[in-house]
Amino acid sequence: MTRPLTAAQRRLVDAADPGTGRLRGTPAQLAALVKRGLAFRHPRPPHDHFLTPAGHRIREAEPEAAPEPVKAPDATGVFAARVGGEHPAPESGPARLREVRGAWQGMLELRRMTNPDGATDRPCGWERSHLVQAAALALEAAGHRPATNDEGGYRVRETPQPEAVAVHESDGAALRACAATLEGAGWQVGEYTEPRTRTRYLLASPRRV
Repeated sequence: MTRPLTAAQRRLVDAADPGTGRLRGTPAQLAALVKRGLAFRHPRPPHDHFLTPAGHRIREAEPEAAPEPVKAPDATGVFAARVGGEHPAPESGPARLREVRGAWQGMLELRRMTNPDGATDRPCGWERSHLVQAAALALEAAGHRPATNDEGGYRVRETPQPEAVAVHESDGAALRACAATLEGAGWQVGEYTEPRTRTRYLLASPRRV
């Protein structure tokens, strides 16, 4: 999202149901929000529209301040969690913490609305198609420290295996804490040893049932 919301779009987002994020508006208005990554159309009839995590954060933003553009991993406009090792490292602080927590709450709502049984204890379709970002969001929202060039922390990376990401963390206790967080967020996690370096790492996959 690069342009500010129009007044009509802002009213639509603000009027969304506070519990479900359900939206009401004309087809053109709803389509515009979908295009900007702030809403999605439910795949099952009656095909209602609901706020995405980015849409929830826009609605929860301070009314005095114009919402800042959100960096996204792709065109969906979904919040970009820290995967570890970014250069330069994104700013941290209370504002970032609020942003991360809001994104995680939005993700839980997305799970509830898109998982066939409404379950929030396991990843949804978006997470399965954005594995690195999904795992990183779960870790950052739980308070784990992402790695920087100067300090250790977690690093979430793609793997050749389908539906699996690798999580690296040099501190053994911190690595096990990351495993516990991902398991609690609905991921299947195993700890392995890299044959050449003998370093330990996690292999995590979204749980299906």
